[in-house]
Amino acid sequence: MDTAKRVLVRGSGGMAKAVVAAFRGSGFDDLTVFARNEQAGLALASRYGYRWVAGEPAAEFDVIVNVTPLGMRGADEDAVAFSETHIRRADTVFDVVAFPAETPLITASRTDGKSLITGAEVIALQAARQFERYTGVTLTPDQIVRASEFSRAE
Repeated sequence: MDTAKRVLVRGSGGMAKAVVAAFRGSGFDDLTVFARNEQAGLALASRYGYRWVAGEPAAEFDVIVNVTPLGMRGADEDAVAFSETHIRRADTVFDVVAFPAETPLITASRTDGKSLITGAEVIALQAARQFERYTGVTLTPDQIVRASEFSRAE
C-alpha cells in the first residue's frame, strides 16, 4: 500500500494501538485517530506523531480502519463504523471485527472495486504466524485462505 495515503483509524483501545503502531512502522505519515475518549485517543495519536479528533472528521481519507466493536455481534451489530461519505471516498476499508466476518462496514464497502481487509482475514493471518512459530512450517497464501474459509463454515 502506498504510504502517502491518508489514513483514518476509528478507536483508541488495544487493537487501535497495534494498528496505529503498524502504520507508523510501515512509514505512513498522514494518519488521524478518531476516538471519542480524549485521553486515550490523544495519547495514542501523540505517541506516534499523528493527529486526534473526537468528532467525525471530513471525508478526506484514502484508508479507513475500524478498531471499535461497532458491527460486532451483540449490541452494536447493525452499526456502520463510518459514514457513507467516508466509505465512498476511501479506496481501502479495513474492519478488524472478526465476528461476523461480513460486518455492516464491509457490506457497505463492497462497491467500486475497493480493497477490503476483514477481521476474519486478520485472524487467519495471526493463526498462520502462530502455526509457523510452533511447527516451523510456513503456510502458502492458498492454505491460509482455505483454512480461514473452513473455520467460518457452518
